Amino acid sequence: MLDHYRMFADYNRWANRRVYAAVSELSDSEYREDKGAFFGSLHGTLNHILVADRIWMKRFTKEGEAPSRLDAILHEDLNGLTAARVAEDERIIAWIDSLDEERLAGHFTYSPLTNPVEVTERLARTLAHFFNHQTHHRGQAHATLTALKHPSLTLDLVSFLRTEGKKWAD
Repeated sequence: MLDHYRMFADYNRWANRRVYAAVSELSDSEYREDKGAFFGSLHGTLNHILVADRIWMKRFTKEGEAPSRLDAILHEDLNGLTAARVAEDERIIAWIDSLDEERLAGHFTYSPLTNPVEVTERLARTLAHFFNHQTHHRGQAHATLTALKHPSLTLDLVSFLRTEGKKWAD
């Protein structure tokens, strides 16, 4: 099961690189244009993904900063956000690599921001949400790029497995 989450961490980094490369081709006004995504613009959406990752990683590791708002803007400029995204992806991979099957099967307790009561779940289930959340909002980023008339991206897991993720395809 652990290799499953290692694959998702690696896929996550790959997909983020693709999204950020596409976004880097935009003008600043396109990057900030509200296209009706849940967090409005690519600027808001990409910041939110990083915000949520930091919140979860703080819960998982008890280290790092965790914003107190889901719509927090951590970086006003795309260059700063890109550097922070790269660093967070590496942090996620390193943490996943530090886990063992026993820890993955164990329980994990946290308090959601939106309803601060203690929740206890298996760590593996929580990690499934963690990676699914990123995929969900990357899909919104993809739709925003399409709405801005930019070429569609290939973000499918199977595409990753056929290219850079071949080590996970066995």
